[in-house]
Amino acid sequence: MQATTSGTPAFEAKIVAPGELANYLAQLPRPLVFTNGCFDILHRGHVTLLAQARALGASMVVALNSDASVKRLGKGDDRPVNSLADRLAIMAALECVSLVTWFDEDTPLERILDCRPDVLAKGGDWPVDKIVGSSEVTGWGGKTVSIPFIHQQSTTALLDKIRKL
Repeated sequence: MQATTSGTPAFEAKIVAPGELANYLAQLPRPLVFTNGCFDILHRGHVTLLAQARALGASMVVALNSDASVKRLGKGDDRPVNSLADRLAIMAALECVSLVTWFDEDTPLERILDCRPDVLAKGGDWPVDKIVGSSEVTGWGGKTVSIPFIHQQSTTALLDKIRKL
């Protein structure tokens, strides 16, 4: 892994605050894919989905739920396990991810509007008509894709397994 002169890994340059997105989006090749989620404990299902989503375009922005946003989803009092800063760094380290940002709201709609992606992608547990931002993306000529799961895994199931050990 390369490091910058400050000792910070180069991949951390892919972490972009919501207010700075506009400065970086113009540099990304199109078509642009957008996806979002908690990505609390990254597993094979996540990375497979992310690789498949990225294959739908030339670059991809991933927006992560903030810690407060994850807590409001009701996934459990101990969630997220990993802090936003850690989840951002892990996501940025993935080759398929062009930029990673976050949102504190209950939905990623503001980040979707900021990015104006050509493709909005989510996992197969989301029917297209329930994907937040789908009508906006199709309204400007983009498409929304629900990617079928290949690996049936979840962070919740993984945590349940760990707790039983």
